Amino acid sequence: MESPPRDGQVSAEPTGSALVSRACKLPDCDPRPFLAGRDAPRIYWTSPYGPEFAGGGTAARITADGAGGTDRFESVAETADELFDGMDYDGPEPARPRLFGGFSFHADHEPAPPWQNFGTGEFVLPRTQLTRADGETWLTVSARDAPAEAVEAELSDVRDALAEDPKRPRGDPPGVVATNPTTTREEWAEQVRAAVERIDAGDLQKVTLAQALAVELADEVSIPDVLARLGESYPDCFRFCFEPTPEAAFFGATPERLATLRGRTVETDALAGSVGRGDTPEEDAELEASIEESEKMAHEHGLVVETIREQLAPLSAEVRVEDRRVRKLATIQHLWTPIEADLASSGHVLSIVEALHPTPAVGGLPPEKALQTIRETETFARGWYASPVGWFDAEGDGTFAVGIRSAVTSGESATLFAGNGIVGDSDPDEEYEEVQLKYLPILDELEK
Repeated sequence: MESPPRDGQVSAEPTGSALVSRACKLPDCDPRPFLAGRDAPRIYWTSPYGPEFAGGGTAARITADGAGGTDRFESVAETADELFDGMDYDGPEPARPRLFGGFSFHADHEPAPPWQNFGTGEFVLPRTQLTRADGETWLTVSARDAPAEAVEAELSDVRDALAEDPKRPRGDPPGVVATNPTTTREEWAEQVRAAVERIDAGDLQKVTLAQALAVELADEVSIPDVLARLGESYPDCFRFCFEPTPEAAFFGATPERLATLRGRTVETDALAGSVGRGDTPEEDAELEASIEESEKMAHEHGLVVETIREQLAPLSAEVRVEDRRVRKLATIQHLWTPIEADLASSGHVLSIVEALHPTPAVGGLPPEKALQTIRETETFARGWYASPVGWFDAEGDGTFAVGIRSAVTSGESATLFAGNGIVGDSDPDEEYEEVQLKYLPILDELEK
């Protein structure tokens, strides 16, 4: 029997080649050992709203390199349509093949350390995909230009191999040897003061400035293990990983959804304004009250809510803004407003991503002046930090999160990222301390 090809590369040109996918049900399967047994590229995705995916290998790959500005979103969507056109898929809806990946924060991103393996946009349709949804587990195998019989045979082989795999013990965290911030406290204070001056002068309403933390590790990071630990510590967050090569991985546990599209219904979140957690219930309640009563936090959050409403309005028949509330995570709590919209016509989740990225929570207002300020101020490359990361399917439905509380790793090193929204009454010392809290989700899992 002819074996299906082991790799597939989709360009910006029409491919004219068929995608063949088959799926079967499995007994419940832990995604950690499944992911550990896959070759790069590897992907992982889960959210508080389900489902959970893990995948490895390449059935097809789409890149946005060469597509400038917002054209990169359209370029990826159009090439994906070509890939999915005429797809031969025999399986249940939850296990259907998907493209997983993301985009760089800046459209003119130039790959350089630590982002040398990440382009302006890249998506992978995994050769093997594990799906856990609605209490069931599914395995999907996909290939291009392959006989259906060959894909079905490979599906059977992978299923049998999974049944025979021994349980893989979880390894210890790699351990942190040293940390080196790219921005000193004094440099940060100067950056915040300069941003506040621009706000006072009327050039800006808000800008989100970030820092990076270079971390030297005692050993290499086991991506499956760190994702499992993040799942235990941050079950209410979106946990993701995109590992384009064996030498690099971008992963995180972010509380911020950028967009979900189901049919014509869009769901998104405004998440801006934060404070730490208390050591006692009484202290925690006091901190919660402080963020709810803060005029500075309310102003920052309100800017984000109103801008998201304005960005969705041209695409939508109706936009609904829910009441503001506080979202509590393990080390931090945020002001949070869920937002929904009904599209005026059918659309693609990447059109929503294009309309919303970057939100004022990670960019600023006005958008272009905020982005200019970020470029002129930050002393490191954002790469995929604070960028859209997620998945979509043949219908254009999908979910993307904002890639914060994240890190990029290579060998025995990692770079962590964290940022804060700066408004007119921002205090540099308070902002600095708040940024340090946002390193903890990743840093704790590396050094425990």
